[in-house]
Amino acid sequence: MGEHRTIHFVSLGCAKNRVDTEVMLGVSDQSGFEVVGDPGEAEVIVINTCGFIGPAKEESIEAILEMGAHKDSGSCRKLVVAGCLSQRYPEELASDLPEVDHFLGSSDMLKLKLVLAGAGDRMLVGNPAQYTMRADDPRVLTGETHRAYMKIAEGCNRECSFCAIPSFRGKQRSRAVADLVREAERLSAAGVVELNLISQDTIAYGRDLPTRESLAELLTALGDVDGIRWVRAHYLYPETLTDPLVEVLSQHHKVLPYIDMPLQHASDSMLRAMRRGHGGDRMYKVVERLRRAIPDLVFRSTFIVGHPGETDEDFAELRSFVEWAELDHVGVFLYSPEDGTRSGEMPDAVDAAVAAARHAELMDIQRPISRGRLELRVGTELEVLVERVSDESDWLLQGRWWGQAPEVDGSVYLANGTAQAGQFRRVLVTDAADYDLMADFIDAPGGRDAPPDAKDPRKSKVKLRTLP
Repeated sequence: MGEHRTIHFVSLGCAKNRVDTEVMLGVSDQSGFEVVGDPGEAEVIVINTCGFIGPAKEESIEAILEMGAHKDSGSCRKLVVAGCLSQRYPEELASDLPEVDHFLGSSDMLKLKLVLAGAGDRMLVGNPAQYTMRADDPRVLTGETHRAYMKIAEGCNRECSFCAIPSFRGKQRSRAVADLVREAERLSAAGVVELNLISQDTIAYGRDLPTRESLAELLTALGDVDGIRWVRAHYLYPETLTDPLVEVLSQHHKVLPYIDMPLQHASDSMLRAMRRGHGGDRMYKVVERLRRAIPDLVFRSTFIVGHPGETDEDFAELRSFVEWAELDHVGVFLYSPEDGTRSGEMPDAVDAAVAAARHAELMDIQRPISRGRLELRVGTELEVLVERVSDESDWLLQGRWWGQAPEVDGSVYLANGTAQAGQFRRVLVTDAADYDLMADFIDAPGGRDAPPDAKDPRKSKVKLRTLP
């Protein structure tokens, strides 16, 4: 492969894909390769693809074609395509993309070692059920190294009609609590202070294990790891939450009272068509219960508009729920028809312009709600995790308070002080926008006194709306 063993990675898709890419980075590091930012200087280029929905698949194909051009114009000698797209369409890709030297599936990250050693067949897509990540797998963190995603399980046992993920990620395979604690200890030793737990169906964690370990047990164990300050769980399915889980979310000082629960819709007919296993009434009950049980709860959710059969009445129900719930963070996605899914075969497709209008309307409803929730924080004191110099100005720093998850929620813009990335600092919130907060440092010399019109955070703690 030459004297300078260089490799370039392109990682697409979700946070779970990002963890897979970080494992492949670990494999390449163990194999003696240097990661380069310029694909034109790389001997090996690896694209970790996403095959979830149409736009993601198109982005993956475009990336493959773009990187493939470096086999002619650059130093690339091996082009490797990994991830969900090659797991989902192995034969088609192998036929249509002769420039690709090796294909790895969604659970074949460790096979990259064979490729880098000059061995391995062109088609290395395996059975995803045969692999679950382990704490001793090599991994190199990307991005801010004070936070990390932890993939607590692979696959999914749900049968949501719009989702193809179980068909190419396999059934749920949870990792043992002890294994995840070992990974958390390793991450903490490397400087990580925030863990973001991810899987396809986090609420179902442990049900497939012989020991039947629970999410509540896992959160407690991870929160007890020395050096870890924040533990946040993502992708909780809206089914019955156990009392121990709610107790951990409400009482453990390191497990954040942050709920990320993709509700998807609120109409009975749409939830039935989506095969979610419950009706709209559960949405209201879940929000009510969590708000009562968890003080200072921050609630994030996502919804799908434009699913086949969605009527004006269905959308009106969804709109009413979003107005009622007043969630802190909301994401809205346009339905994407997918091969091999029940929804993809349903009649009564929603016109694209109608779906786009519904998307815009729902976001217009949520925007002032989000701002209102954040305005409740103005004049209060928060602990913020400092991350970097602000994207907006070199004169500001940028961080997050615990109610903001990385990459999907807003930020806190920090003025009147200095700090290092990865530090936790006390700040006084001075202003709120639709998705972001402004704040001043209050725990360091040189920090400005509170503005005259700000509330004294030591006398007036924030009070969030609690449903009756």
